[in-house]
Amino acid sequence: MKVVIQRVKEAQVTIDDELVGDINQGLLLLVGVGPDDEQEDLDYVVRKITNMRIFSDDMGKMNLSVQDIKGSILSVSQFTLFAETKKGNRPAFTGAAKPDKAEKMYLDFNEALAQFVPVETGVFGADMQVSLVNDGPVTIILDTKSR
Repeated sequence: MKVVIQRVKEAQVTIDDELVGDINQGLLLLVGVGPDDEQEDLDYVVRKITNMRIFSDDMGKMNLSVQDIKGSILSVSQFTLFAETKKGNRPAFTGAAKPDKAEKMYLDFNEALAQFVPVETGVFGADMQVSLVNDGPVTIILDTKSR
């Protein structure tokens, strides 16, 4: 799995001008599933995301997790994280999991996150517009194949 984590003041996702997900302070997650990803990968990223200390404490030090600040998560599926760009100028996306597997893992991922913090989502496979106010900015990339 690949997850781009962005610390945000707020974030929203819309489809055809209809708001489908909206959070205040928390994390915007762009989530990609690879063909070899398994439950172990999902468990790893959920544990990392919910416990990662990237929010500032009273002293301005990044020492608090999204759980500590009682923040929320906006999770958006993003198969383009698996783009292959070595040949030509048009990315290939054959490195991403097939849609059936990716959707199941994405839904399971969101359900697992929701055990710890409130989760809003986009719609798997939809053409979405995501808006956000970065906080910091703080952007972190998790790749389960690089641990």
